[in-house]
Amino acid sequence: MSPAPQTTIWRIAGMTYLQYVNRAAGSVRSAVKEPMKSKLAAHGEFSYSAAAWNAGVQGAKTEVTVLGAAGKAT
Repeated sequence: MSPAPQTTIWRIAGMTYLQYVNRAAGSVRSAVKEPMKSKLAAHGEFSYSAAAWNAGVQGAKTEVTVLGAAGKAT
């Protein structure tokens, strides 16, 4: 009988690698003492601009600050 293939801890937990890394980074940022904690707080924020394209023309840009809202029409 062959041994079971190795599985990463994040797969066992039912997460994607990106979810695992984001949670680990958040844990590290929350454990750090001041003054580094203030500097690292900016790394946990998320935002980008998105624009819809129609017939090869870029529409107005909207800022996305919540990942769940990405790709949804506004």
